[in-house]
Formats: sequence, structure tokens, C-alpha cells
Amino acid sequence: MSLAIHRIGIAVPPETISQDDGLQVARALAAATPEQETWLPGMYKGTGIRSRGISFSSQLVCDVLEGTRLSDSPFLPTGDPTDRGPSTGIRLQYYAQLAPPLALTACREAIAAADVEPAAFTHLITVSCTGFMAPGLDRYLTFALGLRPTIERTQVGFMGCHGAINGLRVANALACQPGSRVLLCAVELCSLHYHYSYNPSKMIANAIFADGAAALVGHSAKDHEPWRVLATGSCYIPNSEDAMTWTIGDNGFEMTLARNVPGLIARHLRPWLEDWLGRLGVGLDGVRSWAVHPGGPKILVAVEEALQLKPTALATSREVFADHGNMSSPTVLFILRRLMEQQAARPCLMLGFGPGLVAEAALVG
Repeated sequence: MSLAIHRIGIAVPPETISQDDGLQVARALAAATPEQETWLPGMYKGTGIRSRGISFSSQLVCDVLEGTRLSDSPFLPTGDPTDRGPSTGIRLQYYAQLAPPLALTACREAIAAADVEPAAFTHLITVSCTGFMAPGLDRYLTFALGLRPTIERTQVGFMGCHGAINGLRVANALACQPGSRVLLCAVELCSLHYHYSYNPSKMIANAIFADGAAALVGHSAKDHEPWRVLATGSCYIPNSEDAMTWTIGDNGFEMTLARNVPGLIARHLRPWLEDWLGRLGVGLDGVRSWAVHPGGPKILVAVEEALQLKPTALATSREVFADHGNMSSPTVLFILRRLMEQQAARPCLMLGFGPGLVAEAALVG
């Protein structure tokens, strides 16, 4: 028995930022000299992102761009050359305030679309890597949604962009229990960890990451039910421990993306997938649609080249990235939702990459 994916709900913050404004913010917060900002326009344009959801008010963005202080936000630059932005504690206060309502919106949409009574859920899985609090999202969602107080809870934390696939693996295991009905919610507020000061690898993260939430309603699958999890897989990529990191600093969580990440994926992804899919009796040629997490444009290109995919294979991944940026863990669920709405061919391979460097996959048929 496996997990059938019934419905997916999504939510983004009410405020968005265009890449043009994002570029100006980067100039104000992370580039102290003309020499440091020379490469920023090409980098921001090269992302292909149109706009991203952010958890900050438009007034704060206006203050940064115009040098005013009307928002009175702790995220405003102080003018001190050593300014690194607010402390991690302040950033997590914003996470505790803003992440739960965003997660709730996604869950309510998924539950309404699935036409399921909240009391019918047996398991709740929450996924997040951009904040910590206890009691956590699980308690907030349980009481805000009217779930049973005896619902069984699992938190998948600090795993990065592939966190939702790890959550899906847990959901699939739980679905082996007859009568299981699972609610999975991934929420991230990446913008809270904006990096102040000049550091090229962290400035790339500033340019692509965004905020959002996605929730999935699933249940124990019946035979041949569509959009059910057939298998999940995981692979550490050799010699990549420092290629992608996500650490807790004094001024927010710090993302590092090495230049060789696309190259590592290009070299090592295909051998693993050929072996894993071959053992499943599917093979690379048997995959009919792709939900690849867009860690960035170069990562999508690396996947295309490594797997020799058609130019249109990752179109939906690129569309979500252009519309929303990289929201970390919820992003792949945004992509899967669009594919389900498009009635894409199956089986579909979900694929994401995270610190380790690790590739995570789920085959959905």
C-alpha cells in the first residue's frame, strides 16, 4: 500500500518583489563599492525570475530603496559598514509570527479542494528549514484547522530544498497503515535570512530565494489510483560536503552555494538514477514527466544535460521558478500541483537537491 496524492494547496505572501527592485536592494545592502556591484545586473537578469513572494512589507522595500525609515523595521540598514542585519533571534521572531498563517492558508486550500473533514486526518507532517519554534507548526495547525488532538505528528526540519520529498517519504510510509489520511505542509520564509554585506555565494542566494507554503492531502492508495507514490530514493553525491551548506549564524541562517554544484550534479546524477530506476523496472526512458526543484537556472540545465532531456521536459519547473523564485521545500509541490492540473503523463519523477550534497527523488505514478 502507498500514498495517493489527492490535492495540493499553495500559498504565497501578499507582498512580492520584482527582480529589478531586488537588484536595487542588493546594491543597497550587499555591495559597498561600484566594483562589487558590477556583476549583479547580469546575475539577477540571468535568474529568469519575474517576481518573488517576500514576508516584508512594501514600505520596508521602499525605505531601503529611498533611504527613508517609515517602516521602523529592524531589517533596515543602519549605515554602519559592519552592519549584518538583525540578529538570528529577531529573524526567528518574525518566522514565528508569519510562517504559521501562511502554512494555514495552504492547508485550508488543500483540505477544501479534497473535501475532507479535518477530524478525518490521522497524521500531520510539517516541513521547514527557515525557522524553529516549540510548540511548533504542528500544534498551531492542529488547533487552527480543527484536527484531532490525538493526530500523529512528524516534523522534517532543516533539510533544505528537498525537505518536501523527505516529508513525502514519511507520508508514504505512514500510508501503509490502512485507513491513513495524511496532511503534509511545507512552509519557508527564506527572505528572513537575507545576507547583508558582500559575499558572492550568499548574494546568489539573495537573488533567487523566496517565501511560500504548500500543503498536500493524501491517503492510503487503492490499486491503480493515479498520482500515487511508487518509490522514493536518496543519494549522497561524492566529494560534495562543502558544495551546498545551510548553517546558523549570528545574523540569520547562511546559505552557501559553490560554483561546482551544477557540475557535480551533471557528473553524478545519471548513474544513480539509471541504477535506481532500473531496479524499479522503469528506467530513465520510462519517466513521462518531471518535477525538478529549480535550485537555480544552472541546476536545471545540469539536470537536462546529465539526463539528455528534451527542451520542454522542465518547462513547468522553469515556469514556477519564474513566477515564485526558489521557495526552498514547498517549490517542488508547486511544480507537482501544476503537472497534476495539466494532467501530465505519468510516471512523474520528483527531484530535489539539498545540503550534503544530496539528491532526493520520488517516483509518482
